[in-house]
Amino acid sequence: MTAEPEAPPRIMLLTGASRGIGHATVKRFSAAGWRVISCSRHAFPEKCPWGAGPDDHIQVDLSSPASTRDAIAEVKRRLPEGRLDALVNNAAISPKGEGGSRLGTLDTDLETWVDVFQVNFFAPIMLARGLSAELEKAQGSVVNVTSIAGSRVHPFAGAAYATSKAALASLTREMASDFGRRGIRVNAIAPGEIDTAILSPGTDKIVEQIPMQRLGTPDEVAKIIYVLCTEISSYLNGAEIHINGGQHV
Repeated sequence: MTAEPEAPPRIMLLTGASRGIGHATVKRFSAAGWRVISCSRHAFPEKCPWGAGPDDHIQVDLSSPASTRDAIAEVKRRLPEGRLDALVNNAAISPKGEGGSRLGTLDTDLETWVDVFQVNFFAPIMLARGLSAELEKAQGSVVNVTSIAGSRVHPFAGAAYATSKAALASLTREMASDFGRRGIRVNAIAPGEIDTAILSPGTDKIVEQIPMQRLGTPDEVAKIIYVLCTEISSYLNGAEIHINGGQHV
């Protein structure tokens, strides 16, 4: 009696994988047996202990449409069966002013607005559209990472960042309607104050107002991303899940 061949590992494409939520997501999915293709603007770090990293990392400048299109073509070449089980659009930029100050609507120049929207808004839909056939073949999932700043004025997040995340939340609904008809679920997560390297001075004052009285951890966000990419959430489509300890209430 011959044993049935093992099913190939599920594959996820993750942008912004080099730190914080992205790094925690790589670890969470890898531990569950997924193959993770990571994308970031940085080359794969030589000292990273993740063995599969160098072979499954793509260096891409998401602020460049041409570079993003090249990355899509490279991802396709790395999918031997033409299947992609999940796309997680996590990469984002949030430029600051002098001394790390918040950039509002009056002091954000046009070039900054364009760069922020290209990375935070246009790159996610370019990737999803470019890989839609591969996602459809796997009946896969897309997770867009938005932010609590997309629904309120935030003391640290700039205006361009906040409005790009609000636009991404709206895009998630539109994608859920269009992609859902092809068997691809599209949802979003909106993290609040998460304990990462990009926290701004003064975050402790925000924590005092969070009902759970603490920061979230990157792995707490990664766990919800994992749920959204598996059969546990098989009828969830078009949702934006708030991961903020009750900060939004």
